[in-house]
Amino acid sequence: MSTKEKPILGIVVPCYNEEEALPDSAEALDHKLSDLIEKGLVSEKSFVLFSNDGSKDGTAAYLNQICHKNPHFYMIDLLKNVGHQYALLAGMQTAAEFCDCVITIDADLQQDIEAMDDFLEAYRKGYEVVYGVRNDRSADGFFKKMTASAFYGLMHLLGADIKSNSADYRLMSADAVRSLSEYGESNLFLRGLIPYMGYPSDTVYFDVKERQKGKSKYTFSKMLTLAFDGITSFSDRPLKMIGTVGILMFIFSLGMILHSVITYIIGANQPGYTTTVISIWMVGGLLMISMGVLGAYIGKIYSETKHRPRYQIKNTILPGKKE
Repeated sequence: MSTKEKPILGIVVPCYNEEEALPDSAEALDHKLSDLIEKGLVSEKSFVLFSNDGSKDGTAAYLNQICHKNPHFYMIDLLKNVGHQYALLAGMQTAAEFCDCVITIDADLQQDIEAMDDFLEAYRKGYEVVYGVRNDRSADGFFKKMTASAFYGLMHLLGADIKSNSADYRLMSADAVRSLSEYGESNLFLRGLIPYMGYPSDTVYFDVKERQKGKSKYTFSKMLTLAFDGITSFSDRPLKMIGTVGILMFIFSLGMILHSVITYIIGANQPGYTTTVISIWMVGGLLMISMGVLGAYIGKIYSETKHRPRYQIKNTILPGKKE
């Protein structure tokens, strides 16, 4: 039988301080994996791989416990907290060594796990990447809805190829994950990088549930960081916009010079305190913004040139290596 028909599936679950949510999530994932195996959609060798992102609570201890009890559960324990994107990548790269395809899902299981059947159906049809896209944002508050819409709108405006309302709930073939590993940038933004690779892809729509236990680890500041990483990773338009704004300001200044000369000639020139102050603050503000944008890109270049490892694994419980 083709591995497309009955692949070895690795479900990758990044975790950071998820001690409260994990008991229910682990049970749900165990039931779902058993269901997929019983339906003949995946191989009996399929598994769940938890990627512990340097949690400070009892997450690591709990994962170690359940991984020794459940033959389908495995884990990697990162040396320190490196962030959701890197923990996700670490889990994907590790899982790809033991499976035909991976599905990534958050530990709170707010994404509908029943959509995994549709992911696998698309995979059997030959798609190497299957994106999970939210049906709507009814589970989000007003502020999060507005910021999400602004984020995707800004990303599209700046030329980044990213699916609106997409999530890190997706399927990738092991070959696609190995290709992803060849992209060595430290400024990691998977939602933009994976479409950039160009693999045949499909989309699966899913519903989002309310988080039952624990708190979301994606704070507003982390969402801003993710958005900023996405923009600076996949678009140089902010740099080009600085030049455009400079040209417009130069044209505006020529107009102001012409206006000043004419008013001086006709004797209508009056002390313009307000105009002077507004002009100084406007130009000064634009200069500071421009320097900030340039500094951000230079900072990214600095980070890339150091070639530091993106993550380090402290402990593992992997297929064929359990005690």
